[in-house]
Parts: sequence; structure tokens; C-alpha cells
Amino acid sequence: MCGIVGLFLKDRSLEPKLGEMLSAMLITMTDRGPDSAGIAIYSDVVDGLTKLTVQSDNAEQDFATLANELTEAICTPVTLQANDTHAVLKLDASKAKAARQALRGLRPGIRVMSDGDAIEIYKEVGLPKDVTSRFSLAEMHGSHGIGHTRMATESAVTTEGAHPFSTGADQCLVHNGSLSNHNVLRRKLKREGVQIESMNDTEVGAAYLTWKMQNGASLGEALESSLEDLDGFFTFVVGTKDGFGVVRDPIACKPAVMAETDQYVAFGSEYRALVDLPGIENARVWEPEPATVYFWSH
Repeated sequence: MCGIVGLFLKDRSLEPKLGEMLSAMLITMTDRGPDSAGIAIYSDVVDGLTKLTVQSDNAEQDFATLANELTEAICTPVTLQANDTHAVLKLDASKAKAARQALRGLRPGIRVMSDGDAIEIYKEVGLPKDVTSRFSLAEMHGSHGIGHTRMATESAVTTEGAHPFSTGADQCLVHNGSLSNHNVLRRKLKREGVQIESMNDTEVGAAYLTWKMQNGASLGEALESSLEDLDGFFTFVVGTKDGFGVVRDPIACKPAVMAETDQYVAFGSEYRALVDLPGIENARVWEPEPATVYFWSH
């Protein structure tokens, strides 16, 4: 049992409040996942620049000189903004691959949480209220975001095992459920050259979608394929640079509810995650249909 929240803003005037609204939604889902929590925020696209969000268990030491060392290693300016155990590196988009390779040599213990023009991922072990507080998530702004509270079933309670998982540029996935064929898929995807870092079944689901899209599928087509290729029970919420998508397995035993107004589209594992959103009393509220792909984009 885990908790998922998502918020896609149609009304740009709400963007300064995205982090505040998502944090409150996430904390409401604490009893569905007290082990760890995380949020993906989409914001601050700057032409020509990309962002790498990284995490370290020894942040103060690892981040102190990292920007300068990385600048020298890839011969392009790199800035670093630290936030507790995470930091956002900004650099020329053409150097993203080189930066990831250089990081492995410079800081082998650092984990890359996400990369892309818009995405930033923050996740850690702990109660949602503690995780949102330590990263000041309520102060963040953006156009859309998704979050997750985890109750571990398929792997250990670690930062690496927390959601969201990002396996492609500006892509991420959160998941409530359990995939029964993730070990078979993990081996297949690794043979195809897809990088998978953890033993978590959700990362396999994220990597599967990335692999399908790298081979020409749209996100919608990849989500449709997942209904045939992924075994188990799942509700997925997927983030992309332009929006987010939702799909439930054909049995749809994992709870989900959505609400839409002129200002936003919201997702929650339970309705109580949505009750404090502005104008919720006038929203169209519904339960997503089984084996049906939903997607909203800017």
C-alpha cells in the first residue's frame, strides 16, 4: 500500500503554490506510506540548459567543490544549488551525458535522481512531513508535479528505493502496486542497454516506458503496451516535460481518484488528498477506468 498524488496546473497564476499544494497532498497520504517519500517538480526551463538533480549521503563534503571540478572535467560552466542531501546542477544541455560520466569518476557515491530541462526530484527515507520539510518543498514553484509515499514491499527502505524513479530525460514514474514479472523484465531491459540502478520493481516499470519511447512509441503508446507486458497490480502516474499521464491495470484494485477544474487536474490515491485544493467543491471528480490511459499536457 502506497500513496500517490499528482497536480497539473492549467492556471499559471497557481504555479508559485505548486509545491505548497503538492506537499499538503503528500502529507495527507502518510498512513499509506510512512517509509519514505518523494516529489518530482517540473519548473524553470532555460533555453540551452539542462538540470541534473543529484543526491549524496555525505552532501556537505561531496557538494563543496563539485561545481568547479565538474566545470573543469567537461569544459563548460556548471552551477550547483544544494538542498539538504540533494543538489541541482545546471549546465549546457549538450554536455549532460558527459557530466553524468564525469560524476562517476569524481563522486562515485553520488546518485543521479533525474536529468532534463524541467524536472527536479527530491526523495528520502522518512515520514512525508519530514521529507517535505527538509527540502522546503512547500516553497517550490512549477507547472506540474507528482509525489509518492512508500510502504516498502518489493525492496528495502532506502533513498535509492524511494519514488519517483527517473530513467529518461524529463521522465519519471510513481507506482502503487506490485509487478510480478519485474525480474524477467529487468534482465531483458539490461540486455537492451537500459540502465537500472535498484532492485525496486517500480524502476523497472519506469525503464520499460523509457525503452518503449526510445524505440519510437509515444507515451500513450508505451502506457498502452504496459497493459500487456507488465504483470501484476498497478496504478502508474507518469511525469513528462509537458504534463502527466495515468494508467491502471485491467483489474484496477489499487485505489485512485481524479478531479478536474478550469485551474488544474489532480490525482490522489484517495479523495482526502484532494479536499483542500482550491475550487474542489466544483470539480469534476471521477475514478479512472481500468486499462485506460489518461494524459494532460501544456
